[in-house]
Amino acid sequence: MHYDYLVVGTGLFGSVFASEMKKKKKSCLMLEKRNHIGGNVYTEKIAGINVHKYGAHIFHTSNRKVWDYVNQFVRFNHYVNSPIAVWRDEVYNLPFNMNTFSRMWGIRTPAEAKSVIAEQIAELGIAEPKNLEEQALSLAGRDVYEKLVKGYTEKQWGRDCKDLPAFIIKRLPLRFTYDNNYFNDPYQGIPEGGYTSLIEKLIDGIPVITGISYQKFLRENEQKGADRITYDKVLYTGMIDEYFDYYLGKLEYRSLRFETEIMKDCDNYQGNAVVNYTEREIPYTRIIEHKHFEFGTQPDTVITREYPAAWKEGDEPYYPVNDKRNEILYAQYKKLAESIKNEKNVLFGGRLGQYKYYDMDQVIDDALTMAEQQI
Repeated sequence: MHYDYLVVGTGLFGSVFASEMKKKKKSCLMLEKRNHIGGNVYTEKIAGINVHKYGAHIFHTSNRKVWDYVNQFVRFNHYVNSPIAVWRDEVYNLPFNMNTFSRMWGIRTPAEAKSVIAEQIAELGIAEPKNLEEQALSLAGRDVYEKLVKGYTEKQWGRDCKDLPAFIIKRLPLRFTYDNNYFNDPYQGIPEGGYTSLIEKLIDGIPVITGISYQKFLRENEQKGADRITYDKVLYTGMIDEYFDYYLGKLEYRSLRFETEIMKDCDNYQGNAVVNYTEREIPYTRIIEHKHFEFGTQPDTVITREYPAAWKEGDEPYYPVNDKRNEILYAQYKKLAESIKNEKNVLFGGRLGQYKYYDMDQVIDDALTMAEQQI
């Protein structure tokens, strides 16, 4: 069997690309190493609730083209991301806004909040931040940093804030309005029926082999001899360093671990879809209560505790570690990828293929752009 494209990965990038190639009358075969489609946006129905299996995914964008694109496949609800943070026995609204500052300092007006923050920053006297801790302190003052930034960030990165580079936090979103909407984008929501329904619509009619890695597929396909599957081009959305068998060395990633629990006879565990736990002593970074993404009224609820984890080969990578060492190494891999682009007809896309922290709308936009460039 011959295909125009072998698409490695059924996440958003691979699925959008394959969908667009189908419109161009190009044939695609898709590979997925997990036993289901969808990559990290996969949702599974448990107890009648669409569970985000690999962490909370809230779609948001300012790009009308992308918004119109996804809405042609599924309807999106009006969910607005308004997480809260728990520090010890205190509950705060996120992002940092007037509700946060009022709870923290007992103040009421933006002028009062700005005055408290400015006073704390001035007391610290940090002119040139040498690490992430000093950077955050110089942007938001001691209270916001110690209660809402420090422990959460250290859990995410597995390092003390004093040992993290300052550039990781370029700014902290301090908003002096009583608005709990985390995003500024005009378009936001969750696909009705979950993200799996979006992926299913995108790749409808396109053959998919699940439960197989690219490397295993190559080995098994080669053994088929004259009956092997052939293809003209490859779109690879896996780890770019793994594609090259770590020829230049290993890039670093952060991983995550999830514990999902069905809570019988509990219809509302925490009253919000996402609750962050900002103390370092609490091992998980957040608890997700999935029914609230779709305003569920089921008699039971499903929660997921999300634990950050150091990545090692064989673990699932979730996002890149964009420090100087890894950026230099990725630039070398990118050059290597460019050198084989025409010779071997291999394209690289997505978070792992391009070693970049993308929001979902950026993934889709990049996939559409790549698809447009194909003849």
